[in-house]
Amino acid sequence: VQLQASGGGSVQTGGSLRLSCAASGITVNFYAIGWFRQAPGTEREGVSCISNSDLSTFYSDSVKGRFTISRDKSKNMFYLQMNNLKPEDSAVYYCAAGEGYSGFGGQCNILRSYWGQGTQVTVSS
Repeated sequence: VQLQASGGGSVQTGGSLRLSCAASGITVNFYAIGWFRQAPGTEREGVSCISNSDLSTFYSDSVKGRFTISRDKSKNMFYLQMNNLKPEDSAVYYCAAGEGYSGFGGQCNILRSYWGQGTQVTVSS
């Protein structure tokens, strides 16, 4: 199983980026998926997760209303659209897929998960 994250970059405050995660070895239709981020000196944070049925979606308070998680079943990929970016969104972003997700303590986590490598997002003021 491989997950390949891409789409990071450098933008100014208020800008937008779309992160992509390409999956191989699994069919993302059948998995819960999520996006996580980790800034230097902080713990990894689950910012958005969605159930395998797409019926349940989680966003952390810090990104709610600005970020949107989605998947493209035909391409076996999933995405994180990030709008109105802020300097505090700067981090390495990771994608993950697994059997389900849980939301606890203001963030989500993917259960029994596969992980992609990170992609750097830098937002300048």
